Amino acid sequence: MTIQQLEYIVALNQHRHFVKASEHCRVTQPTLSLMIKKLEEELDVVIFDRAKHPIEPTAMGVRIIEQAEKSLHEMRKISEMVVNETQTLAGPLKIG
Repeated sequence: MTIQQLEYIVALNQHRHFVKASEHCRVTQPTLSLMIKKLEEELDVVIFDRAKHPIEPTAMGVRIIEQAEKSLHEMRKISEMVVNETQTLAGPLKIG
């Protein structure tokens, strides 16, 4: 499971369309589809019901997507923390 795969399933859930999700992620539709399929195979669960149009997550897929959203949010917090820490000026300021 990769961060990229988590981003793909979140995007597909938001857009409910493979082409729109792939455009959002700036990858080709076959790439997005393949990466999601690999994640489903790795987890041995179907995340999206491809028979429905627009595409919908399965019951387990909803839970996986919710956890993916939380995980991605936490990862962004780490990046923000590092940026804030490295770009904050520190030390005494003397004017004059």
